[in-house]
Amino acid sequence: MSDESGRRIVLLLGGVRSGKSRYAQEIATHGQHVAFLATAEAGDDEMRLRIDRHRRERPDAWTTFEVPVALEDALRRCGGKFDTILIDCLTVWTANLMEHYGQDPDLVLAHADRLATFLRRFTGTAILVSNEVGSGIVPDNELARNYRDLLGGINQRIAAAADEVILIVAGCPLVIKQPTGVPA
Repeated sequence: MSDESGRRIVLLLGGVRSGKSRYAQEIATHGQHVAFLATAEAGDDEMRLRIDRHRRERPDAWTTFEVPVALEDALRRCGGKFDTILIDCLTVWTANLMEHYGQDPDLVLAHADRLATFLRRFTGTAILVSNEVGSGIVPDNELARNYRDLLGGINQRIAAAADEVILIVAGCPLVIKQPTGVPA
């Protein structure tokens, strides 16, 4: 834990199929009362199958909330009922915010700021999963560039609030940020 209260914020970043969700679930298994906040929606058959597979991989004791946009509201409703919250994932959440609110960076990033504020106040362990999309080529269209930029901004805001930031590459964790006072 990062401080004596047990509060801990962990941001897991990585590419597609890097193992970040599996790693997040491993961390969350240490919690007694776990809330899983899923941001994906089943817009087609492939996504429906993917969501079903993810549901089967989670422990039955976890409480799942389907939260495509209103993460802050869902977190407030969780109140003091959970000692661990896992949000999977900020990547899809960003796309949902853009679909809901448009490409206005101020509107989208305001949600990330409110999320970061909530996380700093949460007394348990918060684990967030997101893709690192800034390492690839520059997209060839404005929408994709705006998405990449907004997700990068959201990742930076959450990383600033986080006690730990871990990059997952091929299933292997690489610590980017760790709590102060913890030896490397």
